[in-house]
Amino acid sequence: MDVYEAVTGRRAVRGFTDQQVPREVLARVLSAAAWAPSASNLQPWHAYVLTGRPLAELKKRAGERIAAGDPWDAPEYEQYPPALKGPYHERRSAFGEQRYGALGIPREDLEARQRAAAANWDCFGAPAALFCYIDRDLGRPQWSDVGMYLQTVMLLLRAEGLHSCTQMAWAKYHKTVAEVLSPPDELLLFCGMSIGYEDVTASQPRTGRAPLDETVTFVDGC
Repeated sequence: MDVYEAVTGRRAVRGFTDQQVPREVLARVLSAAAWAPSASNLQPWHAYVLTGRPLAELKKRAGERIAAGDPWDAPEYEQYPPALKGPYHERRSAFGEQRYGALGIPREDLEARQRAAAANWDCFGAPAALFCYIDRDLGRPQWSDVGMYLQTVMLLLRAEGLHSCTQMAWAKYHKTVAEVLSPPDELLLFCGMSIGYEDVTASQPRTGRAPLDETVTFVDGC
């Protein structure tokens, strides 16, 4: 698989089979992903990979919180600006309409939307999950480095025939994740990532992208 194929083939998959992901494949991906760029080589990412019983325990605990109606944990970072302006608001709305429309859930059915969202905390059935932390003392440039690391991981997963889905949703249950992982106090959970083999029988429409002239400006010289 070449780089272009990996980039254009990567998407957020929200339906996985229970086929196990070999430990050596995950180790190979994460060893190569360590070469992701980072300013001054800080390498600010801290990744925890869960499979088997530990992941099942985390899913169980998250599911119990959902069933009990527990409120989300106090946020440790702002996922979206409170007043999301255009064109970002419109893109987010279009994504929601496509996502829930594919599931046959009308906009006004909030209960059904909540049930669909709850699949996040089952990792959409994935047999492996990565949880990415960053040191609380680091700044925005280091958060950017973490994003480049995660993108590198996802592209390498595609090269291995695997799919993934990054999930900031796990930050809403960061205390539950910490109960299972016991990370140092100085680390903050940025996101989770579900990893596995795609369930091709599930309806998973791909979201589009803005045309090039909306996001790129060429400044040509003579």
